[in-house]
Amino acid sequence: MRDYTKKNVAVLAGGNSSEFFISLKSAKVVSENINKNKYNVFEVQIKGIEWILTNYSDCCTMINKKNFTFEDNGIEVKFDCVFSLIHGTPGEDGLLQGYFDMLNIPYVGCGVLCSALTFNKYYCNSFLKNIGIGINVAKSVLVRKNKIYDVDNIINKTGLPCFVKPNASGSSFGITKVKHRKEIKYAIEKAFKESEEVIIEQYIKGDEIQCGLFKTKKEIYILPLVEIISKNEFFDFLAKYNSEYVTEIIPARISDDLTTKCGDISTKIYDALNCKGIVRIDFILKEKEFWLLEANTIPGMTNESVIPQMIMKTEMTFTEVLDILIDDLFLEK
Repeated sequence: MRDYTKKNVAVLAGGNSSEFFISLKSAKVVSENINKNKYNVFEVQIKGIEWILTNYSDCCTMINKKNFTFEDNGIEVKFDCVFSLIHGTPGEDGLLQGYFDMLNIPYVGCGVLCSALTFNKYYCNSFLKNIGIGINVAKSVLVRKNKIYDVDNIINKTGLPCFVKPNASGSSFGITKVKHRKEIKYAIEKAFKESEEVIIEQYIKGDEIQCGLFKTKKEIYILPLVEIISKNEFFDFLAKYNSEYVTEIIPARISDDLTTKCGDISTKIYDALNCKGIVRIDFILKEKEFWLLEANTIPGMTNESVIPQMIMKTEMTFTEVLDILIDDLFLEK
């Protein structure tokens, strides 16, 4: 029998996207690093309508989705909070956030509106570009499935090369760097396999810099920047999770002034989107200007992911950071 005088933390994994197995790895790393002296940690795997506890017992223990509880020897066990590591739907697009809001269960991370907005790359970038906070955003075109599009019009706006990406997806699948006109249709069809909408973006040549940050009710934490050098055409799925294809330099080899500038811009974006929890914001640095790639509200937390590597370069441990995030849920504003 567990000690239920401690708070019960549900770590969510899985989801319905192509990054299902990456999510399982992220959740496992987070579960292993949450302070067991303070919390009972339960891994909840979500796939479609099947929600099960995977680290609780030898048999499958089902979650009661009516109130997000489970039974332990006839006793209904409630969760005090949730830590979602689901990349893609329904964890990164606001669906689960709305569910937990209705149940009044606090969770680490962004709320419904922020999650839904950042999950849609085109709308998020358009929003940030037009609210007057000075964010550089690449030119882009949105294409919807089963709608006619004009390749020449796309090229006239974005130029070549350009990037073709799933517009509403939490994964790195389905992305193509297009160099020639004849490649665009194939790239769009590839992206449609991951999303009902496709975004085609102007290619900004420069260095990829990523900023990890999180805010509590009392303090802001900006992690050391990472400089991404991919051996592939860009920082794709293979490069993200295979060290043979990427070099990640922490801290990034840029000046103190540019480091401060990146942190300031990232904070503006974090606040404008009303982010919560750890967020990773990706940029291209070109001629001392930062161009937004995307804001990732549920970044990877595997051992290969950059957020845990950033934390290792601070004076905090991963466990201490998780403590800060979970404890903040229960602090008065």
